[in-house]
Amino acid sequence: MSSQLINNFKKFDAYAKTLEDFRVKTATGATITVVGGIIMILLFISELHTYMSPNISEELFVDTSRGHKLRIHFDITVPRISCSYLVLDAMDSSGEQHLQMDHNIHKRRLDLNGVPIEEPKKEEIITSSTPKQNTSEVAIVTCGSCYGAAFNDSQCCNTCEDVKEAYRSKRWALPDLATIEQCKDDDSIEKTNLALKEGCQIYGYMEVNRVGGSFHIAPGKSFTINHVHVHDVQPYSSSVFNTTHIIKHLSFGSDIKSANTAPLDGVTGIAKEGAVMFQYYIKIVPTMYVKLDKSVLYTNQFSVTRHQKSVSNINTESGMPGAFFSYELSPLMVKYTEKERSIGHLATNICAIVGGVFTVAGIFDTLLYHSLKAFQNKVVLGKAG
Repeated sequence: MSSQLINNFKKFDAYAKTLEDFRVKTATGATITVVGGIIMILLFISELHTYMSPNISEELFVDTSRGHKLRIHFDITVPRISCSYLVLDAMDSSGEQHLQMDHNIHKRRLDLNGVPIEEPKKEEIITSSTPKQNTSEVAIVTCGSCYGAAFNDSQCCNTCEDVKEAYRSKRWALPDLATIEQCKDDDSIEKTNLALKEGCQIYGYMEVNRVGGSFHIAPGKSFTINHVHVHDVQPYSSSVFNTTHIIKHLSFGSDIKSANTAPLDGVTGIAKEGAVMFQYYIKIVPTMYVKLDKSVLYTNQFSVTRHQKSVSNINTESGMPGAFFSYELSPLMVKYTEKERSIGHLATNICAIVGGVFTVAGIFDTLLYHSLKAFQNKVVLGKAG
């Protein structure tokens, strides 16, 4: 009874075996088997690598986050303008302005070949309450001349900067600094002479309000007259400044490999003529990245539209030479979430790989075997005839 039951159970065997005497081993079959095995191994390694990498899901929703500052990281090289003539200004739609920013920002002097001249320096903010010390002997002037730029007879210009400010207020062209008594012992002449003989690398980061705004890197001292932002490049004209620049890095937050957080890295803006204004219109998309350990990283992705135009004269409606970055924030936020992959999914894919490769290899081997056998039979029949 038990043997009959076992014999009936054997009928469910889907893998019926043939006798060893009826099996045919061929070289082509062995080749297909080896190739199929190699393919299985490569596909298994690929599937295992996919399993070890986290699965990233994406979500899109309205950005309701508050209180986050917008940190802008940048590393920009201007190879034809000296550091003493380059300034970084930032402003936002809330009305806050940051003129000649140097907080957490460093400048490195370069020669015209891009080789660093000295170590990068972080400039100190100089105010009127901290006058510059000079070891050389300077004549004490009770009331220096403003060289015709004074508003009244009581106005005095005791320093080189006072003379420049007086001419700037009058909107007059500054004369040769060598003819101004207050500038003879000042380093302005040396800075002016080196303005076009050096390059500059300016890098660091700045934190601004989380609203739309802009920042720019341009030659000349920046100031505001009647709510108009202008740059003073005297004694030069705007057309002599070559605003060619290299953007080594620009991001609005931390970098994420799977996100578009730094699309401007490596971009070069080439000025082929006189004063050129480079404009970058940036659309920022706030991004939240949730890792496997549930830690959250806030950053920003952005897209860029580039434009450049020639400006004939500085401080006009046509613009001024330099690199200008205008950014706007999207009201939507993208959320990336890392998730572990299922072990069942891995097992299913491995079974599909093994079964699929084995079946396809078997079909190919059968076709090749019968084709070769038919060809051999034709050859034998041809010889017999």
